[in-house]
Amino acid sequence: MSPEVTKALETQAAVNSEFFYWVSIALMLLIHAGFLAYEAGASRSKNVLATSIKNLLALAVVIATFFFFGWFLYNAFPTGVPRLTDAAKNALPWSDNMGPNIQDSASGIFWGAFALFAATTGSIMSGAVLERIRTSAFLVLAVVLGSVAWIIAAAWGWHGSGWLLTEWGLHDLGAAGCVHLVAGAFTLGVLINLGPRIGRFNADGSPNTIRPHNLPLTMVGLMLIFVGFFGFLMGCAVYAGGGYATIFGTPTNLSAFAFNTLMGLGGGIIGAYLTSRGEPFWTISGGLAGVISVASGLDLYHPALGFVIAMVGGMMIPLTGKLLERFRIDDVVGAVSVHMFMGMWSLVAAGIFLDGYPNAQGIPSISFLGQVGSMLVFLALGFVPGYLISLVMKATGTLRVPGPVELQGLDLSEVPATPYPEGIPTTSMPEPASNGAARPGGPLPSPSAIAHRPSDV
Repeated sequence: MSPEVTKALETQAAVNSEFFYWVSIALMLLIHAGFLAYEAGASRSKNVLATSIKNLLALAVVIATFFFFGWFLYNAFPTGVPRLTDAAKNALPWSDNMGPNIQDSASGIFWGAFALFAATTGSIMSGAVLERIRTSAFLVLAVVLGSVAWIIAAAWGWHGSGWLLTEWGLHDLGAAGCVHLVAGAFTLGVLINLGPRIGRFNADGSPNTIRPHNLPLTMVGLMLIFVGFFGFLMGCAVYAGGGYATIFGTPTNLSAFAFNTLMGLGGGIIGAYLTSRGEPFWTISGGLAGVISVASGLDLYHPALGFVIAMVGGMMIPLTGKLLERFRIDDVVGAVSVHMFMGMWSLVAAGIFLDGYPNAQGIPSISFLGQVGSMLVFLALGFVPGYLISLVMKATGTLRVPGPVELQGLDLSEVPATPYPEGIPTTSMPEPASNGAARPGGPLPSPSAIAHRPSDV
């Protein structure tokens, strides 16, 4: 080929690569639209706008901090010891690569994809801590999670020189460990110190249900997250002119991703439907649980196996949600169940079903012990900073809003607007029968009785 044709083909490959990640970034923004709708619907009407603003601020703050130091951490920490390599120098905010540069068509688009990974990770905690955390405390925690904790986990497990990959053969293609497990464990650490919402548990420890004010909106939010997840998983592939590879350097294609993402989605919904007995919130959350369950081995599973793995994951989340309730952990949206427990299950499942499968040349094969060991590392990377930082905040009185503010709703104290100025209609739940079953034909409680239930405090 002539030099002109060769140059034209190289230019086209670079343009295609840029566009691939540009689409990935755009789709990942739908995750945040989904988070906003999901959490606004899950909260009570007195907290809707404060919840929404918190989501917008988390997206903005994590993107900014990821530019100033998060991307540097990814490139400087793959071996566990900070090294000022050329890649790390190029990731510093004043580098020529970290701004418009006609000679560099890769840095900005890769940074952008990772910045949306970071914002997604930071926002996973958001729904769990609804209705009682200070916005300032939440933003500090979101920055630590999204621009420090998870990106160090990614440097260790995703980076081509990451020690979990090069020494233990970790296989975590869809970031079930370095994103979901780290975020879920971090969230658990925060929830232990934050405590439950007022009225969530009785003195004897028995739980009261605090119902979402708009469950259909929550379900629509999760559907948007499902769409955004396809962009998230696009970003887990390395696209070049010659085709696709995993972030570990092994060959793959989007066809493998499509099989297991969709089978994971379906299996998770069915599994959660079965064990929750059709409860809408857990059923649709099962879709996310299913995709996370297959994420680690997304490129390698047979779709039928992926379906079974996802179904088991979906069946688990209502049960782990009940387990957390026994310890008085008030996780409003089930983030610990869906992200921490499913991240753990995803890594373990890959260790069980992919044990011995070869990695790229020079990297140990996938192994059960490598997957489980990496799981424990990710647990510590998430839980320890989440617990310790929130413990300091609790001790200094900067973690949680005062009781009277929580009772009146955060919208009144934090947002100069009201979401429903003309009010919203309410639907009364039927009284339970003596055997605990609902009586659809029985008398409904009076409005005054509903207003004074602990779950409506």
